[in-house]
Amino acid sequence: MKRLFVLLFSFLTLTAFADAPVEGGEFQPGDMITHHIADDYTWHFADGAVVYLPVILVDNGEFKVFSSHNFYDENHETVPYNGYALEHGHIMRVDEAGKPLADQAGLLDFSITKNVASMFVSVALLLIIFFVIAGRYKNNPKAAPRGIQSFFEPIIIFIRDEIAKANIGPKYERYMPYLLTVFFFIWFNNLLGLMPGGANLTGNIAVTLVLALITLLITVFSGNKSYWKHIFATPGVPTWLAPIMIPVELIGILTKPFSLMVRLFANITAGHIIILSLFSLIFIFQSIAVGPLSVAFATFMNFLELFVALLQAYIFTLLSAMYFGGAVEEHEHADEHH
Repeated sequence: MKRLFVLLFSFLTLTAFADAPVEGGEFQPGDMITHHIADDYTWHFADGAVVYLPVILVDNGEFKVFSSHNFYDENHETVPYNGYALEHGHIMRVDEAGKPLADQAGLLDFSITKNVASMFVSVALLLIIFFVIAGRYKNNPKAAPRGIQSFFEPIIIFIRDEIAKANIGPKYERYMPYLLTVFFFIWFNNLLGLMPGGANLTGNIAVTLVLALITLLITVFSGNKSYWKHIFATPGVPTWLAPIMIPVELIGILTKPFSLMVRLFANITAGHIIILSLFSLIFIFQSIAVGPLSVAFATFMNFLELFVALLQAYIFTLLSAMYFGGAVEEHEHADEHH
């Protein structure tokens, strides 16, 4: 077991720094960390193990598809290709000298980046696992769960009973598909991001923004008469306060998904930065005294991030269920009964 742990940790360390950017032979921790947490048109697993992803551009209605390998020379330095070049992580039109043109209108980028490819992997993994589980329940519904089915069943029941039922109430069933999907999507991608060469998908604010927007849309379209009455005519509040309360309530609708977006993005990104920073201390100080301490703290943070990966999926799902529950709850007030 100890040998397996040493091999796994060594592999994690080597792959974390396999493609760390250097200038003049000097280690650049900032470049390495940025390279890891940012999206890219290539997927680096280790030195020499690089997947060049497809570039898909629509330039004024004309489709152009080619490999991102064309943007790199033999030293892995970026070079222009066919009138395009990578500039600060984005594809832009360039002139013959390789300088970006002022006019970039009409250029749309639909490329398969590292984060997109990682999302495809996680979605495929989710579909395979849950189709297998669903098939077993369908073929033999009365049999006791076994294997992977026995692992996921308590988690699904927990989400149903402790999150959906407890926070939404009798109408929880219509929201279960989304709650289960968002929980396992976030959890799986958090775990995949901790693997050697993994992409920082849930640390991408665009991804967390879309998830938060979906929660917002479901909440808004689920809102019943009582929900909207509490926003536009809050019971017990004097009429003259309405010009103040209504904007406050409307801002509150937007701040809830905003907090979902920022919380997930910040926690996952911060975890990656801390782990990589601890690894960087080995190469910065180049001291045998610092090495063991850096490895010990980095190992602790890796195990802590495994817990954070589950915790963040739980928090996002729990808060989404609370927002749905507030939208469908039937409020009753004493003055209404009179």
